[in-house]
Parts: sequence; structure tokens; C-alpha cells
Amino acid sequence: MTRSRGDVVARLLARCAVLAAVGAVVVLLLALGADGLLIIGAGLLGLIVCATGVWWFLAHRGAVRLFGAFVAVAAPVGLLVLFTHDGFWPTVLASSLCWGAALTCARAALRRSDPQRSGRAAAAPRPRRPVLIMNPKSGDGKVGRFGLVERAEERGARVILLDPSVQADVAALAREAVAEGADLLGVAGGDGTQALVATVAAEHDLPFLVIPAGTRNHFAMDLGLDRSDPARCLDALTDGEELRVDLGDVAGRAFVNTVSFGVYADVVQHPEYRDDKAGTALSVMPDLLVGEGMRRLDARVDGTALSSQQALLVSNNPYAAPDALAGGGRRPRLDGGELGVLAIRVEGAAQAADLAVRGSKSTGLTVMTAQRVEVASHEEEMPVAVDGEALRMATPVVCSLRPGALRVLVPRDRPGVVAPSPRVNWRRLVDLAIGHAEPPSEGETRA
Repeated sequence: MTRSRGDVVARLLARCAVLAAVGAVVVLLLALGADGLLIIGAGLLGLIVCATGVWWFLAHRGAVRLFGAFVAVAAPVGLLVLFTHDGFWPTVLASSLCWGAALTCARAALRRSDPQRSGRAAAAPRPRRPVLIMNPKSGDGKVGRFGLVERAEERGARVILLDPSVQADVAALAREAVAEGADLLGVAGGDGTQALVATVAAEHDLPFLVIPAGTRNHFAMDLGLDRSDPARCLDALTDGEELRVDLGDVAGRAFVNTVSFGVYADVVQHPEYRDDKAGTALSVMPDLLVGEGMRRLDARVDGTALSSQQALLVSNNPYAAPDALAGGGRRPRLDGGELGVLAIRVEGAAQAADLAVRGSKSTGLTVMTAQRVEVASHEEEMPVAVDGEALRMATPVVCSLRPGALRVLVPRDRPGVVAPSPRVNWRRLVDLAIGHAEPPSEGETRA
């Protein structure tokens, strides 16, 4: 069978990854005697102590919190001092470089061996009557700073500029625009506002334009849009292409990114959170983790039951890594037709350490995909954060997905589009390196 250049490169990268991983182990074996064991043991102990300190810092107040902060900082500093003072740093550096090279080559090999890509764009006609809703307060005034109103009007769009002093019903404004003949709806604002207008666009099968004028703009990031210059998204009005993406549904309300239950949902309910996120979280976290405000959630993820969870995140398509709970993840695709589910249950320092060492293999972290998620608590209503917006919903709360429900108009030039970083599967890498693995077909499910 003739192999493409991409297959050959993928096999070469897989071999480099395996060799680099072996090199990392060999470096430590050569340092064995006392040194190799000490390096491994000290590294694991430092990670455990650091995770324990972080738990004490988050779950307690006063002297225990200060001591936890000290421990969390002192653990990695102590490791650096140990490795430097006792002359272990060359071994640690060499092993770390080998392991870093192994992971880099491994991800590159798996990415090249998998031709599957999401979000294939189709040609789109130029809209004749686009209507854009803009929030001048969003993102600390990005609408004004980037001149979005003027630039949109230059491209033939009608702009509805919200009054920050008045609570606006953006969904009603969108429906009114459709009734008046709009053939495209768009939003310059945060993800919560994006979801509300996207619902109307999906109802009428109209294209939707995302202008990342909010604070984090996670939806725009996963679409590959330029979050540093939201004005570039307006180029889609004159030279755009169309993507079909999924739309999440929570109790009849659409979401484009995530629905959070438990700890994070409780934190965002506090009015002061908007102006002081870190301070508010630190203030209420002890009550939510170990105090009287501690909430336990039960969920049914398709046919699997999860009980007594502290935090649960349901996403419109799964994130590539479990760090989505901290806001650091990306979704490799938005058209996969399934929900991502991440659940956390950490009840003490020991479980926090287990999570730090074992990651997604820890008993405290559950990572799944599903078509339907039902979340319940012992109260009639529960706090819910939908795309970062604080809400309360009657229990049980059901999350589902509307596959391909939303047409998104994007510019042809999307600098934020990156090849997703696949999860490292060493068994597949070894098979690829020795020639036993064939690249997956276009429709094959990603491991």
C-alpha cells in the first residue's frame, strides 16, 4: 500500500517520541544508585505536598490558609534547592528535556496520523440585511475601542447599540430584527449574550456572526476567531464562509460553551464576583468545599450515575483536556454531536494530592461524553452558571445537544484556528512507530 508523505512523517515523529521517552527513562536509570530514586521520590513528594498546600489554601481561612500558601510555594522551591545543591540538576534537566521532546513529537505524530478535522467551512453568500447587536459595556468597552459600530455600518450592517443603563431583552431585539427582514444576526458581546441571540438565529435557520467583544470569548476562540482584534470578524460580512456547529440546551435555554453546577455556579451567584473574581472565590470557597454551604450533586450521564459530586461541568462538545474546569481548555471540534462531562469530588488533602499525581485517572475526577445529562440536588432550585451567567433552575436540570443547529458565518482568514492537540496514547504511538497502525479513516472516532 502506498503511503503518503504525511504518513511517513507521522511514523518518523512516533519513532522520535518513543526514543525520547526511552531516553528519559535511561537517564534516570543511569543515575540510579541513590540519585535516581531520590529524584523520582522527591519529585512525587513535592507534587503531593504542593497539592496539599493548595487544598489547605482553598478550603480554609486564617492561619491554615496562610500555612497552605506557604507549603504550596515552598514545595517546588525546595525541590529546586535540593536538585541544585546536591548536583542533581543535570540529570533532572536531561530527563525533563527528553520527556518534553517525547510529548511534543507524540502529539505531532498523532495529529498527523489523524486526518479528521471539524468545522469544514462552506461557501456563503454575502448577507444583504445583516443586523448586529452590540453591547458597549462588554469587555471593558471593546465596541468603542475598536470602532465596531462604524466598521460594521461601512460593511452594510444595521447596528443595534444597547443602552448600558437599561436591561435589554436581546432575544426579543433579535426576533424583532428577523421580523423586519434580517438575513443575518450577530453579536458583539460576551458568550452569554452570544447564546441568547444564537438561539433566535437557529430557530430561523439564519447565519450567525460572532464578534468577540466580551472578556474571555471562549466560543470565538474555539471557532478560531481573532480575539485580540474583534473588528477582523466583520470581514465575514463581505468575504465569509459558513460553519455548521452544535448548540447546547439546558432546560430549554441554549448555551454555546458550558453549563456549570456546584462550586463555580455557587461562586458566580455572588454580586461582587463580577468586580472581584479572585477575592470573591477565595472568600466563599471554604464554605463551599468543607463548610455549611457545601453542596452535593447527583447526575445521570446517559446510563451512568454519578453521586455526591462537588462540581460538574457540561460542555457543548468535549474539551481536549480536563483543565476545562479551570478555564484553560479548548474544544477540538464544535460539531461532534456530543456533550462533554467533567465531574469533581475532592473532600480532603489526600484526594487533592491523588488528583495532582494521577490526573484524569484519579477517583476524584470523572471525564465522560454523553447525549443527555440530568443533574439533581436536594433542593427545589439549584444555582447554575450558563456560559458564565448566574441563574437558578428548577431541579432536575436536563442538558442535551442540538447537533448542527447553528450556522456560523466566519471570515476566511481565521488566525486562531489550530490543529487540536490529541491525548497521548502510547500504545497507538508504539504501533505507529513499528508500522502496525494505519491512520484512522475520516469517519473514525478519535481515541
